[in-house]
Amino acid sequence: MSTFERFLSLWVALCIVAGIVLGNVFPTAFRVVAGWEYASVNLLVAVLIWAMVYPMMVAIDFTSLRTVHRRPKGLIITLVVNWLVKPFSMAALGVLFFEIVFADQIAPQDAGQYIAGLILLGAAPCTAMVFVWSQLTRGDPNYTLVQVSLNDVIMVFAFAPIVALLLGITDLEVPWETLLLSVVLYVVIPLVAGTMTRAALVGRGGGGARLARFTAAVKPFSMLGLLATVVLLFGFQGHVIVERPLLIALIAVPLLIQSYGIFALAYATAWAWRVPHNVAAPCALIGTSNFFELAVAVAIGLFGLNSGAALVTVVGVLVEVPVMLSLVALANRTREPFLERAGTPAD
Repeated sequence: MSTFERFLSLWVALCIVAGIVLGNVFPTAFRVVAGWEYASVNLLVAVLIWAMVYPMMVAIDFTSLRTVHRRPKGLIITLVVNWLVKPFSMAALGVLFFEIVFADQIAPQDAGQYIAGLILLGAAPCTAMVFVWSQLTRGDPNYTLVQVSLNDVIMVFAFAPIVALLLGITDLEVPWETLLLSVVLYVVIPLVAGTMTRAALVGRGGGGARLARFTAAVKPFSMLGLLATVVLLFGFQGHVIVERPLLIALIAVPLLIQSYGIFALAYATAWAWRVPHNVAAPCALIGTSNFFELAVAVAIGLFGLNSGAALVTVVGVLVEVPVMLSLVALANRTREPFLERAGTPAD
């Protein structure tokens, strides 16, 4: 983990501050940028999202799915948590806090937007940063790759129906065309492009080294795309944050509960099922982390750049990195009991 990545939460925080300041100092410029859109997709943000997503997709090797049958327990836990628990628990927490606990502090129309943002985060399991968390916990890299690959395949088909179902439950109108278009733009197309790029690089002599050099070269664009997007989104939301600074803290509450709760559920299940630590730790972290790039993109496409839903997904970016680092530390401190219970450190 590079020094830059280690302090990613700090850079995100600085970009949030920069976005808020710039959005309040140059509101007209941000309104102009917000107008650069086609079919509810902002063109500049679309370019930045692509910069984030494409390098991640190049790292995915779908041929590893052939080994999925060898150790199914970690996969079962990940898939159950990601697709049968996480989206619905996030929606439930959103309703609980924004329609009941915080009802006196948030207008009903705003509550619906914040719930929608939480649903988008909950229905999008992480794709890229999981590899970092896995490495930090000494996870099995091949198994992690299988988990991420399988989640991506399922996400292509399940993300839109789950989000539509949950948004319908919360009485929000769902523009199916925009939702499906966002999935195609930010998952299917970069996935195909990344797979083709990987095949072209690996297919030549010295493919492994060539792939490593390529991913190292494009990785900075992913981080820069993330940070630039944060500046833009907080610039668009700058006036809201200045007027209601408590709002960010309120949004963070259900996100924190969800993150630590999902990790506890997956990690405890792995412990009870005697899953090895090098599979259990990444398994729990995958379920906890979010594909916030996709969530941000769909929130923008569905509800607009200045929406509460988009704000929630960006707050998710801020919350996720420090939370995940704390969970990595917890997983590392509890490695030995897992190894003893599983019987062997490797399998």
